[in-house]
Amino acid sequence: MSKQAEFAVILKVNPMFADIGAEELQRLATLCHTQHLETGEMLFQKGDPGDALFGVRRGQIRIETGASDGSRLTLNFLGAGDLFGEVAVLDGQSRTADAAAGEPTELFVLRREDFLSFLEREPRVAVKLIMLLCQRIRWMSERMEESVLQPLPVRLARRLCALASDFGSEVHISQEQLGVFVGAARESVNRQLQLWRKDGILDLQRGRILLHNMKKLTAVARNE
Repeated sequence: MSKQAEFAVILKVNPMFADIGAEELQRLATLCHTQHLETGEMLFQKGDPGDALFGVRRGQIRIETGASDGSRLTLNFLGAGDLFGEVAVLDGQSRTADAAAGEPTELFVLRREDFLSFLEREPRVAVKLIMLLCQRIRWMSERMEESVLQPLPVRLARRLCALASDFGSEVHISQEQLGVFVGAARESVNRQLQLWRKDGILDLQRGRILLHNMKKLTAVARNE
């Protein structure tokens, strides 16, 4: 399968492009090129212009920001098949966070000027983009409600389930980063993880979490 065909598949499984015809996706995919990053290499930094849409062919991208004490906080992980940069590629405004490779990574890159020209020719894609932005607003509202109303075990289980859906049963993340995700102190996260370890739901290793019982973890995430 050619690289353009692979990119077309990634586009097809993304909600933004799911209802677009195969021929249109193929034409859009031919506009992309690829970019390689080594571990730790920056893709873009906060404040850089939003000049491209990215798809992860292989590897991992970490969306990061700087903390007030000078440390780095990971806001999100993106793996093979994920698209990102949709908002910036539409409005051309500056990036709101940093993006760096968590491991050797290959990206599909679709430049803003090529994408906008395509949208002018294919208004159905523009309609899908509007829907996607609405979905993101809803998602943000749900996360805000979740952080206020849901107890820590539910928030933590939901985050681990989401990471597992992208990266499988071996999740590479620190307990401090998990705390940032769920709005809790590292000590509180550690106490809950230790309880789940004793229950056989997961195991803890340096810098990673091994998920052994997704059924139980999903039940916690659903607050059952």
